[in-house]
Amino acid sequence: MMSSTQKDQHGPKSQRSQEADKPHRRKREKNYSCDECGKDFSRKASLSRHQVIHTGERPFSCDQCGKSFPWDSCLRKHQLFHRGVKAYSCDQCGRGFDRSCSLQRHLVTHSGTKTYSCDICGKTFSRRDSRNKHLRIHTRHVVYWCDQRGQRFITDAQLQSHMFTHTEEKPYKCDLCEKTFELKK
Repeated sequence: MMSSTQKDQHGPKSQRSQEADKPHRRKREKNYSCDECGKDFSRKASLSRHQVIHTGERPFSCDQCGKSFPWDSCLRKHQLFHRGVKAYSCDQCGRGFDRSCSLQRHLVTHSGTKTYSCDICGKTFSRRDSRNKHLRIHTRHVVYWCDQRGQRFITDAQLQSHMFTHTEEKPYKCDLCEKTFELKK
C-alpha cells in the first residue's frame, strides 16, 4: 500500500487521489442464488426476474399480435414496433431500428467486409450469425417447427411467416395501396 506521500509512475500521489482510484460504489453481496443455473444476485427481485428464463413463463402478451414476453419491458419495446417507432437510423441508408444494438449490427453490412465464409459453398457474410444460419441450408438442420401442423423450418423467420397461415392476420401493408399481406416482400 502506498502512503499519502509516496510516488507512483506519474509523480506524488495524495490521499485524495488514492481515494479517487477506489470504485464509487461498493458491490452488494450476492445473497440470492438461482437453483437452476447457480447465477448469483444481490436482490431477490433480480433473482425472480431471472428465473423466468428457466420456467419459460411469458406472462406479458401483445394485444395487437399475441406475441408474449417474459418481462413487461420486452413487451413495451415490442409495442414500439407496432407504432412504427424507430429511434435509431442508419446514416448511410436511412433504415430505422428500434434498438441501438440492431443499428450497430446493421452498420457492418455497409463496411463491405465479409470475414465469415461458408466452408461448403464459399458464400461470404459480414456477420457470423448470418453465416451460421446459412449453414443450416446445407445441413438441413431443423431448429423450428409448427406445433399445429408439425411442419419444420430452418429459420425463425420461416416459422413466423408460416404461423400467419393459421390466422386471418395480415400484418404487412403496402405503402402505395394499403392492401395487406401475410408475408413481407
